[in-house]
Amino acid sequence: MEYTIAAISTAVGEAGIGIVRMSGKDALYIGKQIFKSTRENFQFENKKLHYGHIVDDGKVLDEVLIAFMKAPNTYTREDMVEIYSHGGIIPVKKILELCLKKGASLAEKGEFTKRAFLNGRLDLTQAEAVIDIIKAKSEKSYEVSLRQLEGSITQQVLEIQDILMRMMAFIEANIDFPEDEVEEISHKTLLEDSKKAEERIKKLIDSFDRGKILRDGLNTVILGKPNVGKSSLLNAILKENRAIVTDIPGTTRDIIEEYINIDGIPLKLIDTAGIRETEDYVEKIGVLKTKETINKADLVISLFDVSSDITDEDKKIMELVRDKKIIIMLNKSDLEKKLDENYFIENFPNARIINSSITTGVGIEELIETIKDMFYKEDIKIESEVVLTNIRHKDMLLKAYKSILELEEEIALNEPIDCLEVDIKDAWESLGQITGQSITEDILDKIFSEFCIGK
Repeated sequence: MEYTIAAISTAVGEAGIGIVRMSGKDALYIGKQIFKSTRENFQFENKKLHYGHIVDDGKVLDEVLIAFMKAPNTYTREDMVEIYSHGGIIPVKKILELCLKKGASLAEKGEFTKRAFLNGRLDLTQAEAVIDIIKAKSEKSYEVSLRQLEGSITQQVLEIQDILMRMMAFIEANIDFPEDEVEEISHKTLLEDSKKAEERIKKLIDSFDRGKILRDGLNTVILGKPNVGKSSLLNAILKENRAIVTDIPGTTRDIIEEYINIDGIPLKLIDTAGIRETEDYVEKIGVLKTKETINKADLVISLFDVSSDITDEDKKIMELVRDKKIIIMLNKSDLEKKLDENYFIENFPNARIINSSITTGVGIEELIETIKDMFYKEDIKIESEVVLTNIRHKDMLLKAYKSILELEEEIALNEPIDCLEVDIKDAWESLGQITGQSITEDILDKIFSEFCIGK
């Protein structure tokens, strides 16, 4: 972190304002070289906006506001300069190029936030919450991410680590003072503390399914044979003509993804290519992608045409989704029925079944209410509940949980007390990887590579 970094921090495109930021020991020096104030005897003042121009060899590049922020009270805990120019591709690009010309280096993805972490401004869960806030697709996912930025996950992890640290201290005391002969009592005490840690870790792990839905949306696949009404259903839910609808089977050849909010929770709708045997090469690729998408789905909405008999294509679909959480829509129910609802009840006893006529709007509201009933019976109280949203955090918690269970097995076998410390340390270090207390550089690089440049 010896060098000064610079990047554009606003999205590419036309806008009222664009922002170029610099961080590092030479940020003010570079800022002084490129900024010309309209006031005589101008001096940069900490955390104040100054009006003037960005100038390159006497040529004005843009009219700007500029702010200097002195370390350590900045986002990165380094000296920072932010330049507020006119929005648009050209102005910010020219200003960034000038910063680089004067000695700054182009920032890598997430490097500003990475420096904030390395300089102790944020722990790792807070740093990861920054990108979650930026990517939030609903108010609830935003609120969860904001709580994590405030340290909600960190607080939980530290409290569990405190339990483990107390256990390790207890073991060390027994090893150093064996004459006290408290080993029998220590096993009992260790088991009680281990159960407390296990319960708290398990509670966080169990919150992940809801957290994943809040963060990424409910992965919902619309499935059926060609011309059964999949694209019409997508359009009806979105209330816009997003997918092309025709009477020609095989019109949808690729995956179409759209988001819709249901009571503040994102639903990721995926319209798929109809599953059927085809000689069309492009359509074959679409069918293959559909099968891959089904495997990743949280929910499948499977459409069947009740105005026709069950086909081989329908049977293949039924086999593909037999083990998935599923809603069956018996479409075209306004026509003469040839399929009995009991057939689907027998084959899918746990499925929700809806009679629908998508072209007339019948069944759409019932579908929305069914999804809400299946997944959102308990409204998540964001202000008081810690919800896990990050798969990396879950993986580390699972490792810690496994170590705790192994510890409890050893306690039950009355293993020597000094042998128990290994599992406790393993659990403690797994939790430390969540907050960044014990993290490797390659993992850090991977985490921050998911950020945008400029953040």
